Amino acid sequence: MKALRRLVIVFTLFMLAGLLVFVADSRNSAFEKRDIVHYNDLLHRVQSDMEAGVEETEIEDKYNCVIAMSKEINNPELASLYSNGAIILDLEVDGEYVGKVGWNDIVDDIDKTYGKFFKAALILWAAVFVCGYLLLLYLYLYFVRPTKELNDFAVTIAKGDFDKSLPIRKNNMFGSFVEGFDIMREQLKASISRERESEIARKELVQGLSHDIKTPLAVIEATCDVIELKETRKMEMLSGDRTNDEIVSDESLGIAVRECQDLIGKVKTISDKAETISRLMNDVMHANLEDLEKVDVVPCEEESIVVEGFFGKLSDYGRIVLENHIHPCLVYMDKKRMEQVIDNVISNSGKYAGTDINVSFSQTEEIPMADGSSAIFIKITIRDSGPGVDQDELPLIAEKYYRGSNSKNAVGYGLGLYLCKTYMDKQKGGMEYYNDNGFVVELLLRKV
Repeated sequence: MKALRRLVIVFTLFMLAGLLVFVADSRNSAFEKRDIVHYNDLLHRVQSDMEAGVEETEIEDKYNCVIAMSKEINNPELASLYSNGAIILDLEVDGEYVGKVGWNDIVDDIDKTYGKFFKAALILWAAVFVCGYLLLLYLYLYFVRPTKELNDFAVTIAKGDFDKSLPIRKNNMFGSFVEGFDIMREQLKASISRERESEIARKELVQGLSHDIKTPLAVIEATCDVIELKETRKMEMLSGDRTNDEIVSDESLGIAVRECQDLIGKVKTISDKAETISRLMNDVMHANLEDLEKVDVVPCEEESIVVEGFFGKLSDYGRIVLENHIHPCLVYMDKKRMEQVIDNVISNSGKYAGTDINVSFSQTEEIPMADGSSAIFIKITIRDSGPGVDQDELPLIAEKYYRGSNSKNAVGYGLGLYLCKTYMDKQKGGMEYYNDNGFVVELLLRKV
C-alpha cells in the first residue's frame, strides 16, 4: 500500500505543477493595449517618407504596415484589415488625403501567442510522454513483474519443486502476500517431508512386523512337522502288521489310531495355514506394501476344477456350502494367488458376517475387452448373509489400508480386498462386490 500511496502523491504533484505552469504562461500571454501615441508617431514617419519619395513597399517593410492608396471604403485590401481588427489611420501626403495606412497588430499578437501556446503544449506533451513511460516502468516493476513471479512460482509449486524460494523485494506492494506465499511453500515442503518420513517409518514398521511374524511361523511349521512325524510313527507302531479289520475289531486300538489320524489332519491344517501366511509375508516384504505391481502373478492355463479344492481347506472359517460344481474348462490362473484370494474373501465373511457362506459357479456371456476382443469368464460368487457393508463405505473397501466402521474390533490392516483385486486383475480376470441381503463378492477367471 505504501507504493500505491507514493504513486498517487507523485501523480498529484505532477498534475499541480503542470497546472501552475499553464496558468503562469496564460498570464504572460495576455494581449497588450494599443499605444495610440506610438501609432500616430509611426503615421507621421510614414507620411514624411512618402513625401520624401521613398518607395511604398520599402515603407511597409520598414514600419510593418499596410498602405492602401485608395479613398474607397470597399477596397479589398482595406476590407481585409478591417476584418482582422487592424488599426487604420488616414494617410495624407503634402496635406492631401491619399488613402489609408494600417497595422495588423492583433494578428501579430495572436501569432506570437499561438507560438507560445504551441511551445507550452509541446513541452507538456513531452512531459506527459516521459511520465507515462515512467509510470509504465513503475507499474511493471511493482505490479506486473511481481504478478509474473507469483504465477511462475505457483507453476513451480504445482510441479512439486519446493526448494525454489520466491524473492521478496523492498517496496513491493505485494510484499505481505509474497511473504505469505513463501511461507505456504515452506509449510508444504515441511508437510511433504513429514509425509515421506511417515511413509518410510510405516514401511520399516511393516517390514519389521513381517520379519517378526515369519520367525514364529517357521517355529510353528517345524513343530507341526515334528508332531506329524511322531504321530505317524506312533500310528505305525500301533498298527504294526495288523489289517484294517483287526484294528476295527480292537476297540481301544481303533480309538488310538483314529486319534492319531485326527491329530495328524489338524497338524497338517495348521501347517498349511502357516505356509499360506508365510507366503503372504514374503510378498509383503518383497513389495513393501507399496510396490504390489512387483509381486509376481503368473497366470497359466489351469483346470478350473482345482478352484473347488481351495474351498475344502477353509472349513475353519465356518460352514461353506457349494451350491453347484464349477464348469470344467481351462482358465488363466495363478494357483497360489487364487488360493490366497479365496482365503481372504472367505476369512472376511467368517470374520464380519459369521453366517453360512454360499458359493456358486457360473459362466458369463462374451464380454467386450478394452483391446477390442471379447472373452468368456468363469464367475465364482461368494455370498454371506451378514449385515453387508455401509453404502457410503462400499466404494472404498478395496482401497489400500481402508478399514470400514465395522472393523474396529477385528484384527487386520485393510489390505485383504485390495490384494484380492490386484491379484485378480493380474490374472486377466476381475473382482466385483456389492450388497444383496448380505455381502457378495464375484471373482472372474478368464476362460482360455
